[in-house]
Amino acid sequence: MPCVISSPSTDSGKTTLSLLISCWAFSKGIKIQTFKVGPDYLDQQQLSSIGQPICRNLDIFLSGEEWVQRNFFKYAAKYELSLIEGAMGLFDGLGSTSYSSTADVAKLLDSPIIFIVNAKGQVASLLPLFKGFRDFDNGLSIKGVIFNNVNSDRHKKLIKEVFQHEDIEILGFLPSDSRITVNKANLGLLSPLDSDRKIDVEYFAGFAEKNLNFGLLSKFLKSPHEKILKNCSFKDFKIDKNKPVAIAEDKIFHFQYPDTKDFLNEIGIPLVSWSIFDNEEIPNEASSLIIPGGFPEKYANHISDSEKSLNSLRSFRNKGFIYAECGGMMILGDSIKDESGACYKMSGILPFNSKKGKLSVGYRYIKGLKDTLIIKQNQLIRGHEFHYWEIESYCSDIECQKQKNQSEIFAPWEIKSWNTEYKGEGWSDKRLHASWIHLHLPSSPEAAKNFIDATQVNFSQDH
Repeated sequence: MPCVISSPSTDSGKTTLSLLISCWAFSKGIKIQTFKVGPDYLDQQQLSSIGQPICRNLDIFLSGEEWVQRNFFKYAAKYELSLIEGAMGLFDGLGSTSYSSTADVAKLLDSPIIFIVNAKGQVASLLPLFKGFRDFDNGLSIKGVIFNNVNSDRHKKLIKEVFQHEDIEILGFLPSDSRITVNKANLGLLSPLDSDRKIDVEYFAGFAEKNLNFGLLSKFLKSPHEKILKNCSFKDFKIDKNKPVAIAEDKIFHFQYPDTKDFLNEIGIPLVSWSIFDNEEIPNEASSLIIPGGFPEKYANHISDSEKSLNSLRSFRNKGFIYAECGGMMILGDSIKDESGACYKMSGILPFNSKKGKLSVGYRYIKGLKDTLIIKQNQLIRGHEFHYWEIESYCSDIECQKQKNQSEIFAPWEIKSWNTEYKGEGWSDKRLHASWIHLHLPSSPEAAKNFIDATQVNFSQDH
């Protein structure tokens, strides 16, 4: 089985190591299927940007164990090599638990773990650190270790001495090098769609060849044989080929799972692209619109000047179904304050402004408040949040509630995180769903069915 790349904590070098291995494989003409534990979009985009197959997310909380297993074997078996990049520390999962952690995924898939450890300023202390993680859970198997930030032969020699009596394979030592440092921003890594700095595949491959022992490491990258698992049970949808779904996808809006487009394609829904960055109008043939998350706050000035796109969005409001997540929801409001505090006009479809606030991140339990296009009353689904910007209403709670009631806009659901109470969230009516929450539609039969049914409605009959 292919390995899971994990570490004691975030920022230990997991993504860098995954990119190094992927670039090395690319340089050898070898296809490697990568996976990312958790709901992360940015690491996934980095691993998809170097000419290898699209990286896929594996998230037990969002998708369930059966779906994670099925998706893993479906894609890993297609290629000679594969690897799974973990998230955060090995045991970090939901709240204070290890549920849905990298460890959980490794046990579910029976995958060995390759540990990458930041060795800066440490030698003898590395051993109790390693032993603590190795011995904590007998259901896991840490088969190899790679040490990061090892910048001298003496440092390397001393680490080897410390681990000489341990039953563990040392698979490499990575020196510090600014050329393999992946740029970061507020939400984590910079997206390759949002950065002028691209991965230097040739340099990464040479660096990997020099500093990693692929004679030993390669055996932990072998893809599994195809495993037959029960297919996901979706009813046979009656799809109108004359009702395409438009998706905003450009350097502003790109927080979407590749599985979503694959799923919609597989069931026969036509998809068309829409670029706000290029000031395009929503394609005339589109009957529904998806606006995924992204970085509208970074491009607020550009969006505000894209009058053709904003006017098209305002017109579409009365024509079809709009589904907006996180950053996609922000452009439905009246304005966005960018990172410097400057305020820029948006579409004005919903009565709020957006400004920078505190980080809101984590898994969310979701319960439907009433029947909507995405969720039915008391239906339970799961999602996640990850944003710094917040909604700033320009009316009091009572006034906003009156406005919502008068315009038939209401919160579609209530959400809660680990050890919190449920609270109402989002905006919804008979043609719109907008929320901070990201969903993984392909693995959520309830939400997927509701979404697909919504794309087939003839909303023009409302007028």
